[in-house]
Amino acid sequence: MSTEPATTEPDEPGGRGDGTPADGTDAPGGTPEDRDAAVTAAPREEDDGDGSGDGDTEGSAEAVAGDGGEAAPETSEAQAELAAQRLERERIERRKAEKKAPITSGAKLSGSAADLLAAVRAVEGGQNPTATAFAEPAPAPRRPAPEPVRRPEPMASSGGAPAPSGETVEDVRAVLAAGGAPEALAAQVAEALGEGAGARLREDPWQLLRVAGVRPEQADGFARALLGAECGPDDERRGRAVTVWLLEQAAVAGHTALEAPALAAALARCSVPDPDEAVRSTVAEGEALVFQDALDDAPTAARSAPPADDAEGDEADQERPVRVLIGLERYALAEESLADGLARVMNSLAKEDTTDWASAAASAPRSAAELIRAVAGHGLVLHTGGEAARAEPAALVAAARALGLRAYAATHSADGRRRLASGPAGGEGAAVGGPAGAEGVEPAAVTTLAGLLSGAEGPGRDRDGALDLDLLVVLDAPQLDVETAALLAESLSDGARLVLSGDPGVLWSAGPGRVFADLLAARACPQVASRTPDPGPVGELVSGIGIGELNQVDAPGKEVVIVPVRDAGEAVHRTAQLVVDSVPRAFGIPAEQVQVITPGHGGAAGTRALNTALKERLNPGPGRFGGFDPGDRVAYSPAPGRSTPGRVVRADAEGLHLECAGTAVVVPKERVEQSVRHGWALTAHQAVGHRWPAAVVVLPGDAAQALSRPWVYTAFGRAERHLSVVHGVEQALPRAVAEVPAKPRTTRLPALLKAQVPEAD
Repeated sequence: MSTEPATTEPDEPGGRGDGTPADGTDAPGGTPEDRDAAVTAAPREEDDGDGSGDGDTEGSAEAVAGDGGEAAPETSEAQAELAAQRLERERIERRKAEKKAPITSGAKLSGSAADLLAAVRAVEGGQNPTATAFAEPAPAPRRPAPEPVRRPEPMASSGGAPAPSGETVEDVRAVLAAGGAPEALAAQVAEALGEGAGARLREDPWQLLRVAGVRPEQADGFARALLGAECGPDDERRGRAVTVWLLEQAAVAGHTALEAPALAAALARCSVPDPDEAVRSTVAEGEALVFQDALDDAPTAARSAPPADDAEGDEADQERPVRVLIGLERYALAEESLADGLARVMNSLAKEDTTDWASAAASAPRSAAELIRAVAGHGLVLHTGGEAARAEPAALVAAARALGLRAYAATHSADGRRRLASGPAGGEGAAVGGPAGAEGVEPAAVTTLAGLLSGAEGPGRDRDGALDLDLLVVLDAPQLDVETAALLAESLSDGARLVLSGDPGVLWSAGPGRVFADLLAARACPQVASRTPDPGPVGELVSGIGIGELNQVDAPGKEVVIVPVRDAGEAVHRTAQLVVDSVPRAFGIPAEQVQVITPGHGGAAGTRALNTALKERLNPGPGRFGGFDPGDRVAYSPAPGRSTPGRVVRADAEGLHLECAGTAVVVPKERVEQSVRHGWALTAHQAVGHRWPAAVVVLPGDAAQALSRPWVYTAFGRAERHLSVVHGVEQALPRAVAEVPAKPRTTRLPALLKAQVPEAD
């Protein structure tokens, strides 16, 4: 493992990314692990640095431009009157346009109202006004604007709620104006609260917390303006609203529920005088649910002595220790539905199966035979392993299809689908049911999970609405959140087999839950651990990280290079050198196949700063389409937690046209700022499920606290042939690998499974 960037020239102009954001703050909640602080430290205000809305200022400047005029020649009194009327009409039209524009409508706000609008827009991803994002470029070129700050938000409900009526929006607008809140939030509040939103908001101002990005202190200011002396921290409405808000923040951090003491402590930090009463009121109103899960691993010394009589013994059994959990109905129902669905999959396998699994196992590669035998006798099987181990579930799918079964594989990303269909390059099991080097699974049998569940890919559904298949292998299983997993389990017919395969060392899902880890811990079904190692120096390095060891590996071909840096500015400069020149020149890997990965979006060496610097070098342009130009590399997120790399093709009245994994995508204008980022640099959560020929992992000094073993394992594992590590965290890197595991998530799935399915041998 080289520690010198031998292929990097000592100095290259323009590589530091001058003028890039240096806000010094990481996007709070760039990953669920980062967002966990929102629960443990709520309601501490989070600042995204550059989320104050520079685009608002630009928009207001455009709105007031042109009011002046050149001196007119002498005219008659009648002509002067007509000219004055014409100017007045123009001013009226401009005012109407300003009210309709989403950004300029709040551009002249100040104080708390402006802060509230900026906070909400930070969640939506907006610095630049959507109304002008697709305007023609100004004659004079300008530097590309830094990407807008985006705070994560809880996953939106998939239910297609109808859009609120215009009357509802106007009612909400009037209430917002009365409370000193920006009227531009009217549509979002109306959508969050539904019909009658104006009356609900006037009656309970803290319902403003339903809008993503609004914090309790901002809702408090709005409530004081509406209620006056009636407003107080002990208001029952405030206690309920803050309780729900904290549970939503917990979901963003990955929890499906919170233990009662943790929730009470968070409520106390939010200045709720009686946290227990707030929780009781929330549960009584049906806005949250309470659960009691038995603690089987609790100390049993108190129950070890024989009871005095049978009655006392029965009472002792009934007093088993429990933990009290509080959760939102949405995630509670998803976990219960998932447990029910998995129990049905495990128990509905046909007693008499004439499929010749034995011959399939005998003819399969040795590494895949154990998996095939496990699937032969069980409805649910878990498979663990690294990238090379993906050949084993691929061999299973090929063998099942050869037996006449309707077998399919589903991956987290389109890149994962491509890799599975093409097959690994060499090594045992590189073939799918054949010798090393053979082709992978036939493309028709491989889908993305999102495409499979939506019906856009795969076999479709039968008359009962179930997926029309006999065997489904889901790869990248650690990325399953509880809601997606529940939908998947519900979509399987009785008798269908399910295999969940993945690398347990990578980062968990962006959404709430830790489904794969919970299933492994529950030991309710067979588990097959692959013994196929990932090849090469990068594979050896990543395998060591998985067991908590950061080893120096032998890399004669400079497959792994460490580039030490002193500060964030040097990190940006070195990264640009590596991507633009060094890696392409030394390894023949073009710059578009080199991926930069960094811990967060903010900071002097976060994705925003790195993307700005890389755009200057690789695709300079004015950013005339909302900060984007044709040819820009982007990351498109059609849903929270799912990012697809792509490239900008063009923009027109329909929106921003992208090419993502060979598929044409049109992002509507109003969705661009929320769902599209520049993609030369990504976070590890955005990169999970993808791999590139070369990866440059940037570890600036201010990122030390964000590092953990799963993060390092995931980031380093995105490289196929070459890995460069821009290293500025000194001993924080080996310490994170050895001592910082994944942050725990509170979930109910293990207890629910244990109640339905006995532990497997």
